[in-house]
Amino acid sequence: MEQDIHSGGFNQMERMLLFAFLEESSGCEFKEQLPSLRSQGIVYPLQDILYCDSDGELQTDGNRSGHFQNGEQVFDPEVNEEIVRTIAAQLAEIGDQLDKEVKAKVVNDLVQHFLNENLSREEITRCLSQAVEVLARAIPSDLEREKAMLVLAMVLTKKVANKVPFLLQRVFSTTVNYISQHFHGYVARMLRE
Repeated sequence: MEQDIHSGGFNQMERMLLFAFLEESSGCEFKEQLPSLRSQGIVYPLQDILYCDSDGELQTDGNRSGHFQNGEQVFDPEVNEEIVRTIAAQLAEIGDQLDKEVKAKVVNDLVQHFLNENLSREEITRCLSQAVEVLARAIPSDLEREKAMLVLAMVLTKKVANKVPFLLQRVFSTTVNYISQHFHGYVARMLRE
């Protein structure tokens, strides 16, 4: 399965946002499985992330100038879990409104791609990206495009995991990678505002 999800703290901001979105989202039928993402080390509470300098030294003097964990960039220390949860709740509200725009065929096709273990992580991410693009075309133009696409990716995660709960880890990992590739800067800006 998708092992890259355990790659230190690199995608931690995206992981926490998606996790909180799923917790806040209505109609999430697999909420009892969400804690398994924490127990498997896929998502960590922000307060559990250690901030190290670029030499890998833990900052114990209160100076968090380095943003590295195990040599990889991690969550910006100015962003806290409360901010992530607040933003996730706002996105979940938008997601609940967009949920009805997501056609069953798009979800079913995506489920089939996730079930196909012969597809690489890149191919699955490309399928998710294409599904988001298709759905984004039908979204009202009054919603900022980046925000709409981010929320649609999260809604698709929920819908796929609702249909096939055992895919939660794979769809979560893929969505985190997709968000990191396409919306990392947007998410970072949103969490700093």
